[in-house]
Amino acid sequence: MKYFVITLGFAILVNSCAPKTPASQPDAISEQPAALTGQEIAGKKLTPEILWKFGRVGEYAVSPNGKTVAYTVSRYSLTENRGRTAIWSIPASGGEAVCLTADVAASCVNPRWQPSGRLAYLSAARDGMQIWDMNPNGSDKRQVSYIENGVNGFEYSPTGDVVMYLKDVPSDDSPHDLYPDLPQSSAITSDDMMYRHWDDWTDYAVSHIWAGHIENGVLRSGHDIMEGEPYDAPTAPYFDASEIAWSPDGKFIAYTCKKLKGKEFALSTNTDIYLYDIENGTTKNISDGMPGYDKYPVFSPDGTMIAFQSMATPGYEADRERLMVHRLVTGETEDMTARYDNNAAHFVWTADSRDIRFISAVRATCQIYSVNVASKTIKPITRGRHDITGFVAAGDQLVCSKTTMSMATELFLVDPQTGDGKQLTFTNKNVYDAVKMGNVEERTVKTTDGKDMLVWMVYPPDFDPSKKYPALLYCQGGPQSTVSQFFSFRWNLQLMAAGGYIIVAPNRRGVPSFGQEWNRQISGDYGGQNMRDYLSAIDAAKKEPYVDENRLGAVGASYGGFSVYWLAGHHEKRFKAFIAHCGMFNFESQYGSTEEYWFPNFDLGGPYWEKPRPKSYGFSPHLAVDKWDAPIMVIHGAKDFRVPYTEGLQAFNAAQLRGIPSRLLIFPDEGHWILKPQDAVLWQREFFRWLDKWLK
Repeated sequence: MKYFVITLGFAILVNSCAPKTPASQPDAISEQPAALTGQEIAGKKLTPEILWKFGRVGEYAVSPNGKTVAYTVSRYSLTENRGRTAIWSIPASGGEAVCLTADVAASCVNPRWQPSGRLAYLSAARDGMQIWDMNPNGSDKRQVSYIENGVNGFEYSPTGDVVMYLKDVPSDDSPHDLYPDLPQSSAITSDDMMYRHWDDWTDYAVSHIWAGHIENGVLRSGHDIMEGEPYDAPTAPYFDASEIAWSPDGKFIAYTCKKLKGKEFALSTNTDIYLYDIENGTTKNISDGMPGYDKYPVFSPDGTMIAFQSMATPGYEADRERLMVHRLVTGETEDMTARYDNNAAHFVWTADSRDIRFISAVRATCQIYSVNVASKTIKPITRGRHDITGFVAAGDQLVCSKTTMSMATELFLVDPQTGDGKQLTFTNKNVYDAVKMGNVEERTVKTTDGKDMLVWMVYPPDFDPSKKYPALLYCQGGPQSTVSQFFSFRWNLQLMAAGGYIIVAPNRRGVPSFGQEWNRQISGDYGGQNMRDYLSAIDAAKKEPYVDENRLGAVGASYGGFSVYWLAGHHEKRFKAFIAHCGMFNFESQYGSTEEYWFPNFDLGGPYWEKPRPKSYGFSPHLAVDKWDAPIMVIHGAKDFRVPYTEGLQAFNAAQLRGIPSRLLIFPDEGHWILKPQDAVLWQREFFRWLDKWLK
């Protein structure tokens, strides 16, 4: 089943202002996990166990009258190795938060306000995953949908009488269809590419958009607006809610789809925006001829325009994210950000349809900006050392989600005229009141080519500058993913610092928020300037009297994992220990075993068999294994199909055969991300066990 989730756009790992892993829907557990009490954690430093007791604020929606915010909080049980999501509400002006679904054993997700003022949501309390609704105070819960096999997500039309919902439909014959007398077989068959994606083998089904009428408060059936099409909408692998939108009059649905299959799908980033007419059943491609990613349509309140995000370059998933406006009457499309050198994401129109507010990462923080549709003038709304990860309108105010390196997601009320913010939710106040976080410092480091590079330094709690500390170079994934003010539940820089390490986190070449020249430089130059940037950052840090240059480590995941493998062969005795998670080790085998080929075709320059051979293959870490001289830990998920786990096995085997102290950590049931609670805590314990062994 493909769940309808909210993100802000992903690259190979993540967009800088987006959540860092694909959202999952926690299963029901025996009871809602309790928050830690201050007494349980008073005087302690941040630990993996405390981190997994955090309440995780997720989706949120503002009531039609702008007075109430409904939002989700997920909590996890290490004992039961799963979590539960509940729906809470809080006044938009601030006040007491109330759990609305404490009486429901199953997870409740996807809160959506009906035009009537009732609150709808998804829950598997009965008949699979179905739509339910309730009064704003949580009373009078009623099942709304009775769709066979359940639904994956939904949105009410502005008129409230039609529901757009997601449901899987068969796309190809499975082995069980072909051979019904062999029901126990687990075989996968395919005659084309894309038989697997990120961490899933094909299930011979696609997600389709359906529209159904509400009759007497009940939805029993609908029609498939993509009938007969073998494509996913929203697009895989995130099935993002932001890729679909209703028109204000409820007569049209705009949606994102990549209408390609197999080999064509694997080679292309060409998603388009389609406009479906509810009345006559016709579909129109409004981004036809635009060959890159086109996503996230949003209608203007007056219904005359659609804003959407677009990348100009085909096959380049980290191209500049432009804010486009399509005028429905004339068919013209304009770039609102043509003179803007950073990305634009998450579009919210003003009520008068004159301006569009959006999120942009600038100098390693994510802020809200505004552009005037007529003049294309862009101005900032918020400032500060934080990441705004999403926002919605609440009357003349904005409700936004915000993180810092020292704070997990919380909701804030922001005045768009001044940018001033007021915190609404305090989901983890009990933790912050009892656990001391380390200081986060912004530094500027000169690179080898004379550029200024922003580097975050995170210090241990109770840092004493008269002492010497081991330090970790944090290598970012992506590769085009900003080291911003993110708060991760695995690669958590405060957690690393709490372990007694100074964290050095550079925004090296190839990350957004510093302009397109800085971002794009990395493509085709994986072992070049960005690696020199890493070494510049750690060399600057080790000059500090409180950094022990004899106890330096380097850690990273995905592109960061590749970076660790590369540094292991080129670090010239700087580092005493390495940890690489899900990194590329051998570019030839990586090219031959990944699933979507637009990425290596652009960033590596094409297949390894081309003549002349792309120079990027000379950066492959396996070519410098003979120079490895420091202990290395290799971590991988066996269900990682973007960077297959055999990359990790090759690296570990090479270290073993060369006599390099090494440790392998494989998760058979995890993919590129480690999502299960006990696996994640084990990951963190092994992480510190290895570093402490060699750096303390």
